[in-house]
Formats: sequence, C-alpha cells, structure tokens
Amino acid sequence: MTRPYFFGYGSLVNRDTHDFPDVRKARLSGWKRVWRHTTWQPRPFLTVERCADAAIDGLIAHVPDGDWAALDQREAGYDRVEVTALVSHDANFAMNIATYTVPEGKHTRPTDDLPIALSYLDVVVEGYLREFGEAGVQGFFATTDGWDAPFVNDRAQPRYSRHRPVSKLAKEMVDDFMSETGAQLAHKKS
Repeated sequence: MTRPYFFGYGSLVNRDTHDFPDVRKARLSGWKRVWRHTTWQPRPFLTVERCADAAIDGLIAHVPDGDWAALDQREAGYDRVEVTALVSHDANFAMNIATYTVPEGKHTRPTDDLPIALSYLDVVVEGYLREFGEAGVQGFFATTDGWDAPFVNDRAQPRYSRHRPVSKLAKEMVDDFMSETGAQLAHKKS
C-alpha cells in the first residue's frame, strides 16, 4: 500500500508550526526555493521552482487521513505537484510524495511595499537549525533565491500568522546572513 506524503521546504520544517504525523527529513532534487509574492497572500513567502542542478533539504510528512483536499485547502494558492521519484528519505515503505508550488505567472517578486517579514524567516531558520544544524541553515540560505528582496523587521510585533518563539542563535544567524549579503530593510511601512 502506498502512503501519501508531502514535502515541506519552508515553515513546515519547523515542527512547532504544525501537528502533521510521521515527519521525516528528506531531500528534493531538481527544485530550488525562491521568495515570491501573490495577490492572495499579504506577505511574500517561499515557493519552489524547477531547477535541474539544485536540491533542497526539508521534511516529508504523512497526509493526515490521506485527505489531500484538506491539505490543498491549507496550501490554497499553491499547486500540488507529484515529486515521489525526486525525494530521498529514510523510510522503507512505498510513498506517494507531492510538494506545493506557485507556478510561474501566478506570482511576483517582493517589493518595498511587500517585504519579507523577519518573523517568517526566523521561524523557517529555526526549523532548519533544529533539523539540520548550523550547516543546514547555511544550506537553506544557499539554496534559496530572491535574497535581494527587501525585509521588514517585525520581530516586536510578528506579522507571520504561524510565528513561534525562536532561539537567539536562529535570530543571530538570520542577522549575520543579512549583514553579510547586504540585505535591505524596506523603506516603506507595510
């Protein structure tokens, strides 16, 4: 029997943001992460796009009760794409694995009016730190495009709906990365 799983590559890597069962580390080949914005979401978010020579770490999780419709609703705005053959993991049973992506033409780049919230980035980095260590965080930064987008420091009043407390180390790693890359804070309030 084939079990339904999905591959998460952003906030879903932080187990504090969900209660999905049977979560495992995994790697998706042929895709990369990218920061984007859509009209259906008030803030930029992470999505994935095909990239033949890329691979990203993340988590796979069992689809609760095999109910893809409920998961599709949670991931509204994304398209579900089957990626079973492209995911490596440690499970020894058959899986059907999908990931969620916003296809080209349905998103734009973040802008000063639509900056990336540090509260979102902090939660993602905390997940990678817990699951993959400091090297995993560096891997997350290296395998994600769109870092030239503006950011907003909303840590005092988080805008991200699934924001959770994060470690001092996670925040320091985000701050160091932003400093090293010259990431910019948005000039306008959003």
